[in-house]
Amino acid sequence: MPSSKAKIKTWKRLTTLRQLWGWQGKKVVFTNGVFDILHAGHVQLLERARSLGDMLIVGVNSDASAHRLGKGPGRPVNRLRDRAALLAALSCVDAVVPFSEDTPGLLLSRLRPDVLVKGADYGKHQIAGSQHAGRVVRVTLKAGYSTTNLIRRLQGKR
Repeated sequence: MPSSKAKIKTWKRLTTLRQLWGWQGKKVVFTNGVFDILHAGHVQLLERARSLGDMLIVGVNSDASAHRLGKGPGRPVNRLRDRAALLAALSCVDAVVPFSEDTPGLLLSRLRPDVLVKGADYGKHQIAGSQHAGRVVRVTLKAGYSTTNLIRRLQGKR
């Protein structure tokens, strides 16, 4: 099994790997997000995504991209380097790739995954880059789990 650091890829390296996995007949699954404070809801989504194929690629928003999403002041809490390292340490994740755009659309146009996974909180027409995937699967999220809610609880707000 590769080290977690070795799982963090550049776009160029991952594009080459994606081609190799395709030639090997492996089904490639992609999901993405900020993954600011990793929690059980994230793990459930990632494990479900991995169950849909042979290889799981996780796109992670850069700090600037995450900030532009308007999640609140001081977000992301954890920097890209740390968020990527935590994701890469999970056994269900095969590769982690940062992206700095607001959506992973450009990255998806290069990778062309067999399956694109997003939370069911996204409508079918809200899923950026879906035209570049073989199919899109919307996964029901673990009830009561979100980084925003976790931060509120830590601040004593409900």
